[in-house]
Amino acid sequence: MAKVTLGRTGITVEKNSFGALPIQRISKAEAVKLLQKAYDNGVTYYDTARWYTDSEEKLGEAFDGIREKVYIATKTGAATAEGFWKDLQTSLHDLRTDYIDIYQFHNPSFCPKPGDGTGLYEAMLEAKDKGMIRHIGITNHRLKVAHEAVESGLYETLQFPFCYLATEKEIELVEKCREADMGFIAMKAMSGGLITNSAAAYAFLAQYDSVLPIWGVQRESELDEFLSYIDAPPVMTEELAEVIRRDREQLKGDFCRGCGYCMPCPVGIEINNCARMSLMIRRSPSEAQLTPEVQQKMKLIEKCLHCGSCRAKCPYGLDTPSLLEKNYRDYCEILAGKTV
Repeated sequence: MAKVTLGRTGITVEKNSFGALPIQRISKAEAVKLLQKAYDNGVTYYDTARWYTDSEEKLGEAFDGIREKVYIATKTGAATAEGFWKDLQTSLHDLRTDYIDIYQFHNPSFCPKPGDGTGLYEAMLEAKDKGMIRHIGITNHRLKVAHEAVESGLYETLQFPFCYLATEKEIELVEKCREADMGFIAMKAMSGGLITNSAAAYAFLAQYDSVLPIWGVQRESELDEFLSYIDAPPVMTEELAEVIRRDREQLKGDFCRGCGYCMPCPVGIEINNCARMSLMIRRSPSEAQLTPEVQQKMKLIEKCLHCGSCRAKCPYGLDTPSLLEKNYRDYCEILAGKTV
């Protein structure tokens, strides 16, 4: 079983971690069953966040009584020290624990530092001194903020999107973290669903021994797929390399990663899904994407105000209104032909 050590935290886990964002979409009973099955099969690292509605509660129930046998990372999106303490107390309560292994600032637009006027980093240090958290981390989607976090020396881990669609800039960031003895946690390892070959995704990340991938899991079949890689990890073959080459060719340029930081939309457009619908429907054909409900969501694009709010908030600098229009045109063509 391949292992990863998260830099100077000293945390060493199997290269197969559980992303608990998707379990907010299923019942508590289903979620607890998935989490306990993952643990029973050797998974010990679990990633969640205060923003993931009831995800923390589900982890708390699943690991009640065996808390010390797993590593739990969660996040706060607080903008003030007061909000930080409120989030931390809520997370500790919902997770049924008195400490968090890695507590992370959740995609801030800047790199929190001592003396920056927010009091956020000072609160993080105080929480660590009190034993409420054990390690300080940060998550982000912006290269500038990520580099600043690494260079600051203030953080023990960085969580950042990393998959086989990565550019040289992201690979450089991975190496920079390794040199700084900073743990690198790869989110969006399946690019929010655009990558459909998990073996190729795993084999690519296996080439980076300092990277811990997070696999978002919602269904037992998904969990079983990743659990099978513990004893039989995919290796890079010519066939998988060809899958990666084709996907890179198809997905090069501007495309929505589905991170959701553009939301909410003032007219209710589900931007993080609608702005990549034509790609999703071609890469993962499903009648579920042609239902009246989805059609209605796509039709909301006609009401776009072109206010620029989503464009301003996109961490990838995408022209989201243009992407929405393009995806709506493509979707209508697919719908008219009823073919994908």
